[in-house]
This record gives sequence, structure tokens and C-alpha cells, in this order.
Amino acid sequence: MENQFKIFIVDDDIFCANLYEQYLKNMNYTDITYYSNGNDCLINLNQKPDIIFLDHNMEDMTGFEVLKKIKRYNPNIYVVMVSGQENIKTAVDALKYGAFDYVIKDSNVCDKMTQVIDKIIKVKEQLRISNPTFIQKIFGVF
Repeated sequence: MENQFKIFIVDDDIFCANLYEQYLKNMNYTDITYYSNGNDCLINLNQKPDIIFLDHNMEDMTGFEVLKKIKRYNPNIYVVMVSGQENIKTAVDALKYGAFDYVIKDSNVCDKMTQVIDKIIKVKEQLRISNPTFIQKIFGVF
């Protein structure tokens, strides 16, 4: 199974972003691009990221604004909202706007990112099984 993802990290806190990037690289994810603001992320969606770790509270545009635009561009991108806020309404709104998951920035944030990636792998595998490609459907007839 191919588990190499193109990952975007969008966070105006360079320390957090570097921490996430280094952690993901240690987990053998190599295709990681960092953006310090939502606008740069949106401009580069044509690079077809699989997963976007998106900070909720940024200066130029809120995470929600960026999330909505990402989902309009491509609803199949897994967007994970990362926030310092332990606010249930913020988490519910993130999911309502199309986020795959909501992760709170705390001492376990990197472990949570790994758990989310594992969930995405499972979801993608389930989708592959339940939604065979056109070619698989044709060969399934014979």
C-alpha cells in the first residue's frame, strides 16, 4: 500500500511548523511543504496536496476561510485543523466546513498528527475497497 503523501503545513508560527515538519520527516514523510499563511497555501493547491495541516488562528486569513476555499477547490483533500483553542464550537465548525479532523496544539500534537494520518490511510483503503476503479470493475465482470 502506498502511504507516501504530499503534505502541506500551513501555520504562521514558524516554531510549530518546524516542529511538525521535523516530526513528519522522522516518520518518513518526505514530501512536505510549509506555508506561513493561508493565501500561499491556496495559490499552490495545484500541486495537489493529499493532506493539509491547517492552523486555525492566522493573521492574513482565518483557518476557516482557508478551509472553505480548499474544499471548494478540491473536496478530496484531507484538511486537518490544528488549533491552540480547546473550544468545542471551533472543533464542530471545523468539521462542519469540511475538515477531516481537529487537533489541539498541546504537548501531544505530533502524536495526534500521526494518529490522524493513520486514520486517513484507513479511510483511503476503505474507499479503495468499496469504490474499485473502472478497470477493476471491468475485470470483475470476467
